Amino acid sequence: MNEWEKILREKWYSRREADENVVDLVGFLTVGHEKPRVLDLGCGAGRNQLYLAKRGFEAHGVDISNTGLILTQGRLKEQDLEVYLVKCDMKAMPYVESCFDAVICLHTIYHQKLEGIKKTISEIRRILNRKGLLLLNFLSERTYSHGKGIEIEKGTFIEQEGVEKGVLHHFSDREEIEGLLKEFRTVDLKLIEREVEGKPRSRWVATASM
Repeated sequence: MNEWEKILREKWYSRREADENVVDLVGFLTVGHEKPRVLDLGCGAGRNQLYLAKRGFEAHGVDISNTGLILTQGRLKEQDLEVYLVKCDMKAMPYVESCFDAVICLHTIYHQKLEGIKKTISEIRRILNRKGLLLLNFLSERTYSHGKGIEIEKGTFIEQEGVEKGVLHHFSDREEIEGLLKEFRTVDLKLIEREVEGKPRSRWVATASM
């Protein structure tokens, strides 16, 4: 069984409230667009799509997990909302070029090796339109879990315990992220840090435009 089929059954991973970064982004997405088309890449249980669909966006979602997509469909049905969902690998998405006004990719892209991250960003650039926006985050090397598990390449580890046992985590610094996003016209990069259950959590949040 894919690890995410189990993980997405956990309450913490199937929350209903939208990510705070998505809430902040909504104001920018409505400027100049009658009904922005937004893709949530690695959509999980659909919390961001529900938020966007309620506000009149054309919401799309991609995930590799059947469990996440089923949870999303159930929540959409409860609220009579429509979101377009696709099961696929984020490194090869079945969309035509330049078809999205924005792509959201939170708590997702860093669950693969660096080469996979590069391919995913290349796919995102392909499907974003010429004025498109990207919101994504990366694990910082300052977060508590950095260096734990089995290192399979520089900066990439496989968890050996807990809910995410067997899952890849890649940790990045500012220089690496700036290199990954160098083809975008503008990049705003912030380090967000907080303590959760006594453990320091640190992530880079990036907003980029084509």
